[in-house]
Amino acid sequence: MSTTQSKLFFITGVSTGFGRALAQAALADGHRVVGTLRDQTALGEFELLGPGRAIGKLLDVTHTDAIAGVVADIEGKVGPIDVLVNNAGYGYESLLEESTLDEWRKQFDVNVFGAVAMMQAVLPYMRRRKRGHIINITSMGGYITGPGIGAYNGTKFALEGISESLSKEVKDFGIKVTAVAPGAFRTDWAGRSMVRAQRSIPDYDAVFNHLRERRQAISGKQPGDPAKAARAILEIVAASEPPVHLLLGPDAVKLVNEKLDALRAELKAWEPLSKSTDFS
Repeated sequence: MSTTQSKLFFITGVSTGFGRALAQAALADGHRVVGTLRDQTALGEFELLGPGRAIGKLLDVTHTDAIAGVVADIEGKVGPIDVLVNNAGYGYESLLEESTLDEWRKQFDVNVFGAVAMMQAVLPYMRRRKRGHIINITSMGGYITGPGIGAYNGTKFALEGISESLSKEVKDFGIKVTAVAPGAFRTDWAGRSMVRAQRSIPDYDAVFNHLRERRQAISGKQPGDPAKAARAILEIVAASEPPVHLLLGPDAVKLVNEKLDALRAELKAWEPLSKSTDFS
């Protein structure tokens, strides 16, 4: 084991991608993992990863009324949850003018409100024990943006802010909070997991079509290795003072730094106007 003590991880969305890679890495290190899935067959396959230590729970995170009961069941029958990993999520690709409010609501229901409900459910237990670690899988898309993924960007910006605020609320209780923002990793995000809206307004073709084609072309060829991301997450779980924000991937580091440089330059350029609004 790479850590000094076995922990109980509760990870949402362990069928594929980051959730699956992290579950496998945690099991390999001797931890126990409770993972959420939405399919009975997938649940059985997950539990075979570590009989007795990999425990599947059928749960759709948008069914928020069921979450508290699932957490109580884990706490009562499996053990205290040491690490919550909010990983369940998906991407919605659509230009704002071509999108529907229903699709925006679905995106926020999964990526934000499902995660918030999970945190609300585990916090009373962690607070009483004065320990715990909440990890929210966000994205470099929680810092940088692009045409056609405004809804997804909005959810990840939101989860970054929620994570930072929560870290300040629970610091005195011994609870750690980390927002993990990956770059382009070889998961199904840009492929099977992406919901793509139908195009309807030709005026946007030049700004968007090539980006949609590029996202589709890179699916399955992204540079990031989910197994290495999982090892990095286990490293922060083992750290005595884990970061509140963690980027994963050279692309995320490069692009986010470029965004911060551009933001600093814009703030500086408009600083006189920004400072001109107090009462004289």
